Amino acid sequence: MLSLSRRQETISGALRHRSIIDNEVKMRIKGWGTAASFGLLIAVAHRVAAQGPTPAAPPPGARGAGVRRPGGFVPGQQRPAGDPVQIERGKTLYGIGCRSCHGADLRGGDMGGPNLLRSQVALSDQEGELIIPIIQGSRQGTGMPAIAMSPEDTKSVAAYVRSVIATIGRQGTPPSIGQAAPSVLVGNASEGQAYFAVKCSSCHSPTGDLQGIATRIPDPKALQNTWVSGGARGRRSPALPNAAVPRPTTVAVTFPSGEKVEGRLVRIDNFAVTVGLADGTVTTFRRDGDEPKVEVRDPMKAHRDLLAVYTDKDMHDVTAYLVTLK
Repeated sequence: MLSLSRRQETISGALRHRSIIDNEVKMRIKGWGTAASFGLLIAVAHRVAAQGPTPAAPPPGARGAGVRRPGGFVPGQQRPAGDPVQIERGKTLYGIGCRSCHGADLRGGDMGGPNLLRSQVALSDQEGELIIPIIQGSRQGTGMPAIAMSPEDTKSVAAYVRSVIATIGRQGTPPSIGQAAPSVLVGNASEGQAYFAVKCSSCHSPTGDLQGIATRIPDPKALQNTWVSGGARGRRSPALPNAAVPRPTTVAVTFPSGEKVEGRLVRIDNFAVTVGLADGTVTTFRRDGDEPKVEVRDPMKAHRDLLAVYTDKDMHDVTAYLVTLK
């Protein structure tokens, strides 16, 4: 048997040998890792070189820069900038010969012309080759009359239409970038006052419910929307705190016997009428032709009836008058 000291020496030698082997393995692994890393860097460098230089950041106003680019919403369409003088002349000519049908913003006017912002002809036109023939009468059979313009004037109108389309964003939305919103204050206040006196004064007063309305609703567009729609419907409007709460639609039901029931109109059709009574109950009466007699009193009827009568001029004139009631 080996002595204790001899066995300790054998064990120590084995441990030293194991340590030498471990160190050698670690060095080899480290060398392999370095070689692999170097190889990976070479591969990446070759890949980048093959791809070419990194694209520059998009300039302000370009796609991806957070600002809508010119050219309209047609994918890939890039129209060159037009001649400012020609476009300005086209704008004037458009206002004279085209605005009544196609509208001031090209979205259709009072005469029923189509929305040019959605027109495939206008969107596809490059140099007037599609728009000019229509101006000259190629679509008279479909309701688009020929417009008396010289060839140069038709080119100017086409250039103006393209210039507007080049500023739009999503399909059908009007131009907005770099252009102030059009004002609704284009009417005649004196004529608006005269119209108010004839059509509105039986229910409204400039010294009563409408006193100071232009101060409470300082935005002319919001003011116009408010009065055209009749204001708050069935509740007090924050913009008209001094105005009376609009009365609900009421109904009177009179039977052949002379009995009469009145209350809030809940529902009505050709076969029945439902009435909300003063005590909170609701009752329904059967209708058979003209019996019982039904009379509906709708305080908003006048506003609804006028919606079919108003012209743009009427609304603009009344708005121009109302903005003076501060």
